Amino acid sequence: MNHNLDQKMTPLQFVFRIFQGALIGLGAVLPGISGGVLGVIFGIYKPIMELLSHPFKNFKSHVSPLIPVFIGSVIGFLGVANILSFFLEKYPDPSVCVFIGLITGMLPSLFREAGEQGRSKGSFISMIVCMIVIFAVLIGFQLFSVEVNANFFWFLFCGFCLALSIIAPGMSFSTLLMPLGLYTPFVDGIGHFDMSILIPGGIGAVITVICLAKAINALFDNFYSIAFHGIIGIVIAATIMTIPFAGFADPAAAAVNLICIAAGIAAALALDRFNSRVNVPE
Repeated sequence: MNHNLDQKMTPLQFVFRIFQGALIGLGAVLPGISGGVLGVIFGIYKPIMELLSHPFKNFKSHVSPLIPVFIGSVIGFLGVANILSFFLEKYPDPSVCVFIGLITGMLPSLFREAGEQGRSKGSFISMIVCMIVIFAVLIGFQLFSVEVNANFFWFLFCGFCLALSIIAPGMSFSTLLMPLGLYTPFVDGIGHFDMSILIPGGIGAVITVICLAKAINALFDNFYSIAFHGIIGIVIAATIMTIPFAGFADPAAAAVNLICIAAGIAAALALDRFNSRVNVPE
């Protein structure tokens, strides 16, 4: 990807970067979607990770071009929480199916990005191993019906998962929180600006960024293809496990869900085409 942060953005590029940031913030909240994946697809992930890994070194060169991304991320993250909570409560299966369609439609872009530095046998082994591990973990959660009582320490964990979904592309924090019964209270707390949830969540997120940003950045610098293909495996497994199979038992409901999946795929492909036509400096 191009990585030139010294270019000046035109007004259109500035607005489009805000839009990209809003989608990243949106993806950070939506079930099964990783804000980090969207950042990769938009070509924003690398400069963000460079800033988080070396904030003092890269502050001057990186902050200014990324300001519209941060603005958009806050808008997308906070603005969608209440809406998302409403739709997940009123129309759970169709909502999740739209998200599944979005992820599916983004897989070609993700696979293209993963092969940017070539592919090896290790890349595909990484993808398969990560897929198997995620399947095993999530199936284990379902088999044992793991659920916890939401409290300060578990909201710290929510913040950890949220930050991980940004700094590790493909990791959706909902993947872990939904089986544990923490996703809905966490999103509700965000939407209603509940400080008892936002404070521990924020603390957990900051600690995660401080502790893991450099390590994850180094992983991608040294093992780009292997790491990225591993993430694709995670995305595929997590997406499959998110499918509401019970919602396809009724023909009418199944038709609605399939339409929602198709709409999500179409939206993702359209977004990818639009993104490729707008040359935003990175």
